[in-house]
Amino acid sequence: MNEVPERKFNCPVEATLSQIGGKYKAVILYHLLTDELLRFNQIQKYVPQATAKMLSRQLRELETDGLVHREVYPVVPPKTEYSLTERGKTLAPVIHEICDWGETYMEGTF
Repeated sequence: MNEVPERKFNCPVEATLSQIGGKYKAVILYHLLTDELLRFNQIQKYVPQATAKMLSRQLRELETDGLVHREVYPVVPPKTEYSLTERGKTLAPVIHEICDWGETYMEGTF
């Protein structure tokens, strides 16, 4: 007898938001799409309202979900670089649409 796999999500929006719905995840993804490779301090400058702890948590979750790659170099002081994985790059159209909507909203046209 074949078992039907349990569904984790009830709708596709819920599934998408489970990946990019953290407080700063979409912002991090946007900047990684724009710059391709960023160090932690660079990401902090793009998201100054985030504490280092919160930013680290969001980056870890993105890495765990396979959207972000973290490369640690064994140097002193430690050097860590972040980039998008191939899976993370597939979110480009979604992030760009969010950006476009945000620009329109910020212009006050709706």
